[in-house]
Amino acid sequence: MLEQETIIGIDLGTTNSVLSVLQQGTARLLPIGDSPLLPSVVGLSPEGDVLVGTVARNQWVVAPERTQRSIKRKMGSGEMVTMAATSYTPQEISAFILGEMKRAAEAALGHAVQRAVITVPAYFNEVQRQATLEAGEIAGLAVERILNEPTAAALAYGYGIGDDEHLRVLVYDLGGGTFDVSIIELMGGVVDVLATAGDNHLGGDDIDERLADLIADEFAAQHDLDLREHHQAWARLLRASEEAKIALSADPYTQVTLEYIAHDQANRPLHINREVSRVELVDLIDDLLQRTVTCIDKALTDADLQSADIDRVLLVGGSTRIPAVWDSVSEFMGQEPHGEIAPDAAVALGAAIQAGIVVGDNVDTVLVDVTPLSLGIETASMSMTGHLQLDRFTPLIRRNTTVPVHKSEVFSTLYPGQSEIHVKVYQGEDPVASNNVQLGDFRVEALKPNRADGLADVTVNFALDLNGILHVTVTERATGRQVSEQLKADRQRLSPEQIDASRAKLGLTSDSPVTAIEVDAELDPGTKALVQRARRVLERDDVDADLAGQLQETIEQLDEAAAEDDADRIEALSNALIDLLFEAES
Repeated sequence: MLEQETIIGIDLGTTNSVLSVLQQGTARLLPIGDSPLLPSVVGLSPEGDVLVGTVARNQWVVAPERTQRSIKRKMGSGEMVTMAATSYTPQEISAFILGEMKRAAEAALGHAVQRAVITVPAYFNEVQRQATLEAGEIAGLAVERILNEPTAAALAYGYGIGDDEHLRVLVYDLGGGTFDVSIIELMGGVVDVLATAGDNHLGGDDIDERLADLIADEFAAQHDLDLREHHQAWARLLRASEEAKIALSADPYTQVTLEYIAHDQANRPLHINREVSRVELVDLIDDLLQRTVTCIDKALTDADLQSADIDRVLLVGGSTRIPAVWDSVSEFMGQEPHGEIAPDAAVALGAAIQAGIVVGDNVDTVLVDVTPLSLGIETASMSMTGHLQLDRFTPLIRRNTTVPVHKSEVFSTLYPGQSEIHVKVYQGEDPVASNNVQLGDFRVEALKPNRADGLADVTVNFALDLNGILHVTVTERATGRQVSEQLKADRQRLSPEQIDASRAKLGLTSDSPVTAIEVDAELDPGTKALVQRARRVLERDDVDADLAGQLQETIEQLDEAAAEDDADRIEALSNALIDLLFEAES
């Protein structure tokens, strides 16, 4: 592809945006600074510098009047927004994001980029699509195509490229702020959208708010103070809720800890330290998940199809990492969704493929690494009639999951006083554990009960790395004691199809670089502003000595992290500094 013909693909998301390009027949993500994702947040620093991405998201907590987020929900509305007392259209805010991605593409590719394919939700109307075109033009991009996100996802999975392909695909796209489901027919290289349904106010943001509301209600009941009425406290709680949601996609429990979130009437500091379980989160969002299932049903009805008529189900969008989403879609559709491509990446990769089609490039495949067979453990349970059902296979990591990955589930002993469990790890798809390939086994002894019924809970964690090494950790709930084993998940085992073919042959049946994103030796403007605030606090005579010491130490650690170009450490220390400033400035 000639440099002047390069067309980039952009997934302009509500929460995060992603950048991609097609090179030598293969779609790949382009880095934006040191990350594949750019938070879709824009801000103005106290000095007037434009902030885009992580530092703007950090600033939103302490300076909402200078920051804008989730602008995608306002596209096409005609509503003006403000930053630092200046009004902007949604197109202009989006243009800051698109301009950042244009510069990142040019830095990664080494030449100018002027053309793009930008994706939008399938149900975006013409006004919203036109606003997206205008945002691209403002950012200096010629928008060659506005591509529906579900169509882009279908392209990323490689369907419809061959002339002999004829597939009906359901794309379930649950992002940060929007949801849509589309029925797509792929035949002879033609991509035809048969039906679509969705909700432009349903996404990860709403899930975060549900959890934040729960904790805020409990806090209000305990302290007679509503955190939703205090922007900084509410913003911190929303961010902590998002982090908890993400953690619960892999782990059964997580902790929400927010120090100095507020002060009581006697000016004493108040804190939040609350455990949240995956079960609790699922209960909170069950009605949201049911709304998505209703949309699936509507799209199928509009396409005059049944769930059995669908050949493939694709999950797209970061919020589809929530295990309950997988379960609800799988149950309704009667088949397991495909997840070979990271849900954050599928739409952007599809946009790059469409960009290649525009310039007449030869489209090849998207390269990913997945685990070919499910990984799980042998379990037992009591039936409704009181009989013990043994030798059941419970997957923790499903086949075709992108690696690296880690997943956890909670299991309990069968009877009171049971002090030992035998953990047997299997790889395969058969519901009978012993019919799969056993990777290894080990015992966990001296268990202590943690429940009123005398049973002991344990958390089993599977972590599969890029080399196919499976790390299994069992954590006793009562004491926190851990037992770990390292197992080799054989990447050369027979596929489920080969296993089925062998059974059939034997006659057997189966039961089965800008301010916002660059990191250099100097801190970004958003973090600089926090440091400047901290230094002003240190100049006060009334600041507590211990608190002053913590502030000074954090500032010094930030300088060290900047010198080491450690972006993750800078972000963590910035969050810690925000907490200290909340205490010092209250």
